[in-house]
Amino acid sequence: MHDKIQDLATAFCNGRLGRRELVRRLAGLGLALGSVETLLNAAATRAMAADFDWKKHKGTSLRLLLNKHPYADAMIADLANFKALTGMEVTYDIFPEDVYFDKVTAALSSRSTQYDVFMTGAYQTWQYGPAGWLVDFNDYLKDPAKTAPNYGWDDILPNLRASTAWSGKPGAALGGPGAHQWAVPWGFELNNLSYNQTIFDKLKLTPPRNMEELMAVAAKITKDAGGPYGIGVRGSRSWATIHPGFLSAYSNYGQRDFTMSGGKLKAAMNTPESKAFHKLWVQMIQESGPKNWATYTWYQVGTDLGAGASGMIYDADILGYFMNGGDNRERGHLAYAPIAANPAASGPTSNVWIWSLAMSNFSRQKDAGWTFIQWASGTDHLLFGARKNDVVNPVRNTVWQDAEFKERIAKSYPGYLNQYDKTAPDAKIYFTPQPLFFNLTTEWAASLQRMVAREVSVDEGLDKLADSVNRQLHQAGIG
Repeated sequence: MHDKIQDLATAFCNGRLGRRELVRRLAGLGLALGSVETLLNAAATRAMAADFDWKKHKGTSLRLLLNKHPYADAMIADLANFKALTGMEVTYDIFPEDVYFDKVTAALSSRSTQYDVFMTGAYQTWQYGPAGWLVDFNDYLKDPAKTAPNYGWDDILPNLRASTAWSGKPGAALGGPGAHQWAVPWGFELNNLSYNQTIFDKLKLTPPRNMEELMAVAAKITKDAGGPYGIGVRGSRSWATIHPGFLSAYSNYGQRDFTMSGGKLKAAMNTPESKAFHKLWVQMIQESGPKNWATYTWYQVGTDLGAGASGMIYDADILGYFMNGGDNRERGHLAYAPIAANPAASGPTSNVWIWSLAMSNFSRQKDAGWTFIQWASGTDHLLFGARKNDVVNPVRNTVWQDAEFKERIAKSYPGYLNQYDKTAPDAKIYFTPQPLFFNLTTEWAASLQRMVAREVSVDEGLDKLADSVNRQLHQAGIG
C-alpha cells in the first residue's frame, strides 16, 4: 500500500498524472484529502532535492522578521517541508504592521546580526538599499552553484521583478540599467473595486468602469442604500493613503508625481491635469465617503466593507478578498471589478504593493538565507499557499495558471480573476523612486486632507504642496 501511494505521488510530481486523477486514485486507497496534501508536499520536497544540494547548509539556524499577514501564515504552515528539504532550523519574530517597519528599520540601522531574512515592501528598499543594509540578489541569481536550476526567476511576473529593483539613483527607472535586485517578490496587491453585490442588486447598479461612473454610483449608494456610504478609500495622514486607489487612478490620467530634467526632480502634482483629477477625487470623498475619512487606513476601509457600512472600496483586491470570508457580516456578498479611472484610457493602471523577501547585509549566513528565499518564493511553496491558504495574489505565472487555485477563486470570489486578468499587464509601481518618498508622500496625504476638509482649495493646496516638495528636493540635492 505504501509503495503504491508513493508511486502515485511521484508520478504526479513528474507530470505523468493529473491532480484530479491522483486524488481519485488515492481516495480509492483510503487516503483522506488532508493526508493527500501532506503527501504531495513531501513528494514535491523530494523532487526538489533531486537536482540541487538543498542540504548544503544542514544544521544552520535562520531567524526571520515577519509582518503579521496571511502570506506569512501560509509560509509558517509549510515550514516543516523546508526543514525536511534543507535540514535547517527556522525561528521567527512576528509583529503587526503598525510596529513592524519600525522593527525592521531599527534592526538594519543598528547593523544587527539578529535577523537574516525579513519581509519588506518595495518602497522601503529605496531607503534600505542605498544605505548598504540589503543584499543585492543579482549575484545569487546568476550563480548556478547557489540557485536551483528549477527556481524559475523568469516565472515571477516581470513588472514585479522590475519594481523591486533599483539603481539607487533618484528618478532612475525601476528595473532599469544598473538596478540592484534588493528584494524578491513574494505576494502583491492590485488596486481595483470590491463591492457589495447585495447593495448593487437592490439598487440595480452595475460596476463603474471609470471615475465619472464611480462618482455617480457612489452617490447613488449614499443616497438610496439606506445607511451605507458609497465609497471607501484611505484618508489618514500617511504615505499609505496615496499609494492604493488614489495613485492608480491618478496614473490612469497620465499624471506623475515628479518630472525629471537635467538629472533633477521636480514636483508634478500641480499641473492643470493633476488639479482636475484631484477635484474629482476630493468631490467623491466629500459627497460619498465616510464622515471620518481622514482617520481611514487599510483596516477601516476593509472592515466597513465587510460590515456592510460601505457599498464599495477602491483599494487592494486582497483586502476585498479577506472581507468576503471569516466572520464578516457581508461574507459571501462581495464581488470584484477592474476600473480604468480615465474614460479615455485603454485599461487600468494599478499601482501595486509588493510584499517581498529581503536579506540583511549584516547576516552571517547569507547563502543559507538565499536558500530559504528560493524555497519561500518558489513554485511549490506558492502553490501550497495559493491552494490551501490565502496567498491569493501569487507572484508566479505558473501559480496563476493552476486549475485548482483558479477554480477555488472563481467559485467564491466572483469577478476576482477577471479584475486580475484585466489589470495585471500594466500593474507596477508608478511612483518615481527617490529617497524622500515617505516624507513627501505623507505630506501629499496631509494636503489632500486639507482639500477634503475645505481648508484650502485644490488649486491652492497643490501649488503649496509642489512648492514645499521642490524646496525639500533642492535641500536634499536632488531637485
